[in-house]
Amino acid sequence: MGKVRVRKETGKLYLDFMYRGHRCREQTALPNTAANRKRVEALLQKVEASILVGSFDYAEQFPQSKNLKKFQPKTGSGEVNGSVQAGPDTGEHTPMFSDFADQWFAESKIQWRNSHTRNVISILESSLKPAFKNKQVGEITKADILAARNKMAKRKGRGANGLMSPKTINSHMTILRMILTEAAERFDFTNPYLNIKPLKQQRVHIEPFSLNEVEKILETVREDYHNYYLVRFYTGMRTGEVDGLKWEYVDFEKREILVRETLIHGQTEYTKTDGSQREIPMFGPVYQALKSQYEATGKLSKFVFCNRLGEPLDHNNVTKRVWYPLLEHLKLKKRRPYQTRHTAATLLLASGENPEWVARTLGHSSTEMLFKVYSRYIPNLTRMDGSAFERLIQSRVIENDKEVGDETE
Repeated sequence: MGKVRVRKETGKLYLDFMYRGHRCREQTALPNTAANRKRVEALLQKVEASILVGSFDYAEQFPQSKNLKKFQPKTGSGEVNGSVQAGPDTGEHTPMFSDFADQWFAESKIQWRNSHTRNVISILESSLKPAFKNKQVGEITKADILAARNKMAKRKGRGANGLMSPKTINSHMTILRMILTEAAERFDFTNPYLNIKPLKQQRVHIEPFSLNEVEKILETVREDYHNYYLVRFYTGMRTGEVDGLKWEYVDFEKREILVRETLIHGQTEYTKTDGSQREIPMFGPVYQALKSQYEATGKLSKFVFCNRLGEPLDHNNVTKRVWYPLLEHLKLKKRRPYQTRHTAATLLLASGENPEWVARTLGHSSTEMLFKVYSRYIPNLTRMDGSAFERLIQSRVIENDKEVGDETE
């Protein structure tokens, strides 16, 4: 079924319909008003009705159409009912990239999380629109795409060499691919992004803490952050998940933490993926830590970990004021707080827990990433309920208590 559409760059109405297996577009000189839209819709109905009964004469209906010059009847086929067969659009009359990118964004954002929406806006404004600002979507070539990618690779970023990392470049190019794929389908031209492979990314390098280092950190950290880091080290929750944890999702009766939301820019929203929705057992001292935390913040805030005003923690502020000074004080290598998650993963695996169970506990959709990142920490495939990790932690608690007792005798 055809549509009456608006050309963004001119604001004029045009007909978009199918004829003999080809998508055809015919421009009008009419601006987009309610009255004009009715007139063009009536014309479209007439065109589609005549196509249906086999009486449509393309040349008669659109005598000035460029399609008449571009697409001639096949040799020996002649004209059918005096009409010329319309051909596919070649991209000559497609919207400017910036305009179509805005349209694609407006149509797509309903399915995204707020954080992803902000990320896409940033990619469009900082990279893609400037790269293709003078191009129609149908004019963009594979060479244009590769040139834009090479330009990104020279920009400053957080990569190991001080430039944009392959991972960041790939995320920008993924948005470009999605836009061009949609445009190619709508405007019937060959997608120039075909056969362009993503840049190869370096293997993820993790620097987990040893159990001795974890214990040293928990013994030394400020008292008001002891429970916070204990939960991070022994659950493997992501920063946004632990910072956005609310008391309604702490089930003391079942001894489970229900991961349902994540904190992004001070606001809670749906977790990173569907697979991130999960239940985490309160391993060893986690239960007591959360009980203790409830005494401190249970009546102050809906958030488990919060500031004095009951607001969620600002992770950048906590990292600079608490985390990095603590590592420096203990003479431990400076590492991002996210390494607490890697630490939990490696301790779970090293204690003998089943990788599939560990993947579910961490919120991974499969064990693929687990084996890719943590393979050297997987000794066997035995337990799958957390009991091995539980025994590991509890044994350390008993050992530490015994040492304290020996010292006091």
